[in-house]
Amino acid sequence: MRSRSSSMVFVAVCALVSASVVAVTAAGEQKPYTVIDGKVDKQTYNGWRRYTESCLRCHGPDASGSSYAPNLLESMKALGEDQIKDVIINGRTNVSQSAESVMPAFGEVEDVALYLDDIYGYLKARSDGVLGRGRPPRLDAK
Repeated sequence: MRSRSSSMVFVAVCALVSASVVAVTAAGEQKPYTVIDGKVDKQTYNGWRRYTESCLRCHGPDASGSSYAPNLLESMKALGEDQIKDVIINGRTNVSQSAESVMPAFGEVEDVALYLDDIYGYLKARSDGVLGRGRPPRLDAK
């Protein structure tokens, strides 16, 4: 039988762990990232690296958009995972009365195509608001 103080400590530790781990939602939905106390898993970190290398020049730092490419954090909320990945791989052209914007296809860019899940995980963590701006610290960093 546990003492009252050890039970309270146990409950506090469980609450802290459950608040810190964002890999699974309350509904049991698996997330494509792991963020614990602001630190990310290896795949999410790699997604940030690949984003920075291939996407930042158009979509801006932290995926927040630029004068000629949209805010991907908003796009992540409006489109599903398959739609986002399709646009990254196949590109897309948007034409309006005032402008035409082109997202080039990255399907043949190995640093993007091979790490599409990692890039998506990074963008999803940013869009979900569980990952802040800038270079994320890694969970496995010593």
